[in-house]
Amino acid sequence: MITWTRLVVCVSLTVAAPVLADEADHEKPKGEATGQIELTAEEQRAAGVVIDRVARRALGETIRVPGNVEINLYRSSRVTPRIAAQVVARHVILGESVRAGQPMVTLSSVAMAEAQGELIVANREWERSRSLGPESVSERRYTEARVARQLALARVLAYGMTEAQADALMSAADVDRASGVFDLLSPQDGTVLQDDFIVGELIEPGRVLFDISDESVMWVEARPIAVGVPHIHTGMPARVTPDGVNWIDGKVVQRYHRVDETTRTHGVRIEVDNVDDQLHERQFVEVEIVTGSEDSVLAVPNAAVTMIGNTPTVFKVEDGHEFHAESVVSGPTVGDWTAVSAGLREGDVIAVAGIFHLKSLMLKSSLGGGHAH
Repeated sequence: MITWTRLVVCVSLTVAAPVLADEADHEKPKGEATGQIELTAEEQRAAGVVIDRVARRALGETIRVPGNVEINLYRSSRVTPRIAAQVVARHVILGESVRAGQPMVTLSSVAMAEAQGELIVANREWERSRSLGPESVSERRYTEARVARQLALARVLAYGMTEAQADALMSAADVDRASGVFDLLSPQDGTVLQDDFIVGELIEPGRVLFDISDESVMWVEARPIAVGVPHIHTGMPARVTPDGVNWIDGKVVQRYHRVDETTRTHGVRIEVDNVDDQLHERQFVEVEIVTGSEDSVLAVPNAAVTMIGNTPTVFKVEDGHEFHAESVVSGPTVGDWTAVSAGLREGDVIAVAGIFHLKSLMLKSSLGGGHAH
């Protein structure tokens, strides 16, 4: 009798168990098991929740570093004597704009006087031999006269005369013109940036008399830039500002490979069109470079990603009011954006602000705090 009674009770409990389970599931708050939260539009505004669509973009980060303006060495040159000479006259001054071929300074040199005299003599001998022809003079004398004239011409050119000046000296055939006086000419168009000498000074070979540079295009040396910063390459756009207000566009022309041993950083060189002569050598400026990948990737704002259970998670939106916690596989973070390689598709709608509030509601719901509203 007792055995049959126990059997009936067991069967009754077995039949009733699914019903009780269904009722327990029915009473479970939404979002407790699925990570779902429901918020009306008004509740979203009150909580500061903002939603947006997931899209592909080329990730970029703006780097802002100090820079120093330098002259463009590829557009600069120096005027120096090749022999010892005395300054006779100055023809340009500091800051003056000059043209290629313009006389810069007049020098006088004993060595040049000797070379000029030799050129006049050698040229006369060559003209005489050439007029007579190799048939009237020996072939040896004809060749020697020609070689002597070429050597004398090469010497005055090496000492600093131009070919036009040497031709004028030979055409005049006047020995009184072998005075050792000659002009140094500007090798390019530009501005005189240095002229550290005085008239009457004896100048040694190689002494810099003038620095000339075309300041229409300047260099900006930008540093320090961390070695790990990616995607900085030549041709990349950049811009500089001397005052924090007016910006001048430029481009990266060189990235240095040598790393500073102390700071473990390096620099880049930026070429800038010097509009309205705003930039000057050794001037301090600020530099902005936008770095990043040129290929577009699926990316979300950094603020949209939160960690739940050590897993990167976003809140995906459905029907405008349902927020579902979705785990994602995040990639590199560049600036304000994080790449996403799995878990989302282009066009998905997610929360991009108010994430802390959504996460709090979800955790409260999971702990049995009622419906997540």
